[in-house]
Amino acid sequence: MRWIFSTPLAVDHERVTAAIAAAERRTSGRIHVLIARHRAPRPVEAARRHFERLGEGRATPANDVLIFVAPRSRSFAVVGGRGIHEKCGAAFWSELAASMTGYFKKGDFTDGLVHGVERAGALLAEHFPAAAGGTGGPPDKVEDTD
Repeated sequence: MRWIFSTPLAVDHERVTAAIAAAERRTSGRIHVLIARHRAPRPVEAARRHFERLGEGRATPANDVLIFVAPRSRSFAVVGGRGIHEKCGAAFWSELAASMTGYFKKGDFTDGLVHGVERAGALLAEHFPAAAGGTGGPPDKVEDTD
């Protein structure tokens, strides 16, 4: 997706990290937010590359979600593991990206990311509920990458 904004990207990392932690307490899935420092003219391709990197060392990121934002390209993508796609199909991702775009167009990046995390978390909780004892690891956080 692409959006147009006139303000610099300002994100309250603590608020987004808190939303990730709250969402992950309800699911066995993981939610990642990655803010790229570089241009990403093809955000879906870039997101998939990063998503694969996040899954290294794990059997499969079948129920993981990555929200990838490339402010220098004014673009973003939301990708998920194949288990999620089997449960919700492409329509969910299109609707989620469209709703996040509304926030981003207004320059409200924190609320857009929190909204995306909450919606993805609700979907994960519905189809991949948390096992007793939680996800087995610390919650993910907002990450910047080169």
